[in-house]
Amino acid sequence: MDQIVRVIAKDAPVKAMAISARDTVERARAIHDCWPVAAAALGRLLMAASMMGAVIKTEDGAVTLRVKGGGPLGSLTAVSDSHGNVRGYVQNPAVDVPRKAKGKLDVGAAVGADGDLTVIRDLGLKEPYIGSVQLVGGEIAEDIAAYFVESEQVPTACALGVLIAPDQTVQAAGGYLIQLLPGADDGVISAVERGVAKLGAVSARLDAGMDPLDLLREVLEEFELEVLETSPIEYRCYCTRERVSRALISLGKEELTSLIEEQGGAELTCQFCDKVYRFSKGDLQALLDEAVDK
Repeated sequence: MDQIVRVIAKDAPVKAMAISARDTVERARAIHDCWPVAAAALGRLLMAASMMGAVIKTEDGAVTLRVKGGGPLGSLTAVSDSHGNVRGYVQNPAVDVPRKAKGKLDVGAAVGADGDLTVIRDLGLKEPYIGSVQLVGGEIAEDIAAYFVESEQVPTACALGVLIAPDQTVQAAGGYLIQLLPGADDGVISAVERGVAKLGAVSARLDAGMDPLDLLREVLEEFELEVLETSPIEYRCYCTRERVSRALISLGKEELTSLIEEQGGAELTCQFCDKVYRFSKGDLQALLDEAVDK
């Protein structure tokens, strides 16, 4: 089961969370027919969004992460609700790039580093909070860490990994987010750094049987941890025919009239789940009548 585990250190100003998300990332890969490097990049962004969304206290809040790095994948988007359930897409899923040493996927080259990471936090207020940082390298995890340091002044260690099986499906996916709270001294920082170095690649550890709590206990082995929460997460799209209908109405009377007269119908595909919504000429006329009434 895909899940997020949140902990704090009882003996140091440290909070952390870890995620396992093989099924979630595999669902995204299958929906968008992603090639391996696209699946890895999108999977990393989905997991980062999930962990950031899971700590929102507003029930109907959301976190959106957008990456535009100038690489062949184009733009990537991931959206999480306040429970950590996510959805997302990559602009160009059928992309391949030369691999790095030992056959590792080169996510940084596919994403690109000539661009930025934008974080949109919708907390149910009038205006969402929007922060943006220049990409460090396009590998996603280091860019997330840079965002927290630059935009929120929170020292952060982040690791995200997606392991692709020989049959191109997702074999393992997970990661962690460790943050230092005010009062963390050099000793705490060094202890976290030692744990990060010792743990190594998270996807390999998850593939070997570790769960998110195991990851945290190993990477933070020098601290006494208290588990705050363990919660399930999944790939979840909120699209409905009603929402798509509202989107069509928002196009305006002229655009709806043009669709009726020139195409005699409309076919819209959800960018998050690839579900197709078809509207006949009669359907569009009903929407136009509703728009006129308004």
